[in-house]
Amino acid sequence: MGEKEISSMKILRILLVILAVSASAFVFVRFYYTKPFSPSASEKFEKNGLVVTVDYCQPSKKDRLIFGEEKDKALVPFGKWWRTGANEATVIKFSKDVTIAGKPLKLGTYTLFTIPEKDNWTIIFNQEVGQWGLSYDEKKNVMTVPVPSMQTNNSTEQFKINFVEQTEGADMILTWDTTQVIIPIK
Repeated sequence: MGEKEISSMKILRILLVILAVSASAFVFVRFYYTKPFSPSASEKFEKNGLVVTVDYCQPSKKDRLIFGEEKDKALVPFGKWWRTGANEATVIKFSKDVTIAGKPLKLGTYTLFTIPEKDNWTIIFNQEVGQWGLSYDEKKNVMTVPVPSMQTNNSTEQFKINFVEQTEGADMILTWDTTQVIIPIK
């Protein structure tokens, strides 16, 4: 090898090291730095052999407009898909076949996306799991179902998902700011 080839190889190695360090820093910031601001949370419902678990991250309101028209600079604009939390996309697991707001859904693990609107939301169960919450492939939707949303008198600072047991199953409740969405699961 000539001196020019050796010099080119050294430059290439240096560039690869810089690229690797940059990629590592990006991953660190993306996954670890954002966690304190939107901590991980998990909710679980169990009844009659049905186990539903939801893993998500909880963003905070911080005096921001959360839901609204895009022109209003809402954090989550009406009519646009949302990862239903922060950081990684929200993951929901069902141990048995269920019905969601009257529509059948097979047991399995899904990413939970939503499309908020003023008076109703579209709930989306997507088969792609494990992605960061900034990507969404509509072609991988397994089911979409509309549910009503309502305004509450109290403001919730941190996004919350919880379950309320019903006679046949549970309601999964999404709450943030003054918006509440109830998703019936049977």
